[in-house]
Amino acid sequence: MSEPHSPTVAEALLEGAALLRGAGLAEARREAGSLLAHATGRDRTFLLTHPEERLAPESLSEFRRAIGRRAAGEPLQYITGRQEFYGLEFEVTPDVLIPRPETELLVGAALELLRETPAPVACDVGTGSGCVAVALLHERPEARAHALDISAAALAVAARNAARHGVAARLTPLVSDCFDALRGREPTRFHAVLSNPPYVAERDLPALQREVRDHEPRAALTPGGDGLSVIRRLVAESPQFLEPGGHLLFEIGFDQHERVRALVDPRVWTLVGIREDLQGIPRTVLLRLA
Repeated sequence: MSEPHSPTVAEALLEGAALLRGAGLAEARREAGSLLAHATGRDRTFLLTHPEERLAPESLSEFRRAIGRRAAGEPLQYITGRQEFYGLEFEVTPDVLIPRPETELLVGAALELLRETPAPVACDVGTGSGCVAVALLHERPEARAHALDISAAALAVAARNAARHGVAARLTPLVSDCFDALRGREPTRFHAVLSNPPYVAERDLPALQREVRDHEPRAALTPGGDGLSVIRRLVAESPQFLEPGGHLLFEIGFDQHERVRALVDPRVWTLVGIREDLQGIPRTVLLRLA
């Protein structure tokens, strides 16, 4: 039961938004609303239509803790433990990269290229939360996929997301540094290899937003050096795991498209295209095995 003088929903939102605004967050009101919804277990519509309701002490304490974490720079998604991707809600933890809208382009392109392939089999390299593989399997109920990640903790998150969306029976998670876990197994050939690999150059890390730089897993952001080492492995090693005419699709950084284009051997690959994201940045590379 609420204390007689505990703040109302409206008062708590004003308090939280003011603290987040003071911490320099641009969308302070929206984020305060998301954190209050998380703390109270109510959706935002309920909060908007019940501004006079007083908060229970435990909800108020949880809200203030969450506001403090967000003001200190922790990403909203790690505080609430969820993020929407391709119309689905995914669990996220500090063990995985937070799914981003531009990565939805990777899923969309794969669905397009696999449209005429019956019962496609895909491989998601560096699966993290599993968002790419799970979204693909959710859209194609007859598809199967392997989900590879060097982090066992990340794979555990991916497995829970696969179960949440009813695709776990069609997903094979494997702890693997790139394709290493597939070597020596039964011959495995995929119709498509997909990846949102670590691609940030080491020198660019200090310039990242603090939420990204200080909180998201470093191994999911950068492989070190010029940022292209994992992409080089994908381009060099994928052919042995693809069906003839199979596709390799991967995400790249904002200034990498010309260097990535130079990695593509025309004797091995046909460059289908490099698609731009909504900001006009070359983002998704599409290759077909020659």
